[in-house]
Amino acid sequence: MNTLNFLVIGKNQEILETLKRIIENNEGWKAEIENDETVCYDFIKDNQVDIVLLSSGLDEEFENDIKIFCTNLEKEVKVIDHYGGGSGLLKNEVYSLFPNLQP
Repeated sequence: MNTLNFLVIGKNQEILETLKRIIENNEGWKAEIENDETVCYDFIKDNQVDIVLLSSGLDEEFENDIKIFCTNLEKEVKVIDHYGGGSGLLKNEVYSLFPNLQP
């Protein structure tokens, strides 16, 4: 895997932009951010997404629906519930899903 592609979904634009910056500080990690849940499904279907990162402000029904949606795709898309904790926690969450990426 040359690039790890994230879709970061949440309601707080400032937090989304911070997460994008933190993610893209890692070599080979790319992030798109989205605060409109309705477009996320098509984005995931139409683009290479390895990780959907769920941030703050989303309702529980959407979180459950997007997890089920990702599970039922032909391509493998992992989902991380991330509600803060800093860049170290985020890296640990990613490395737990992709242990082969650990430096």
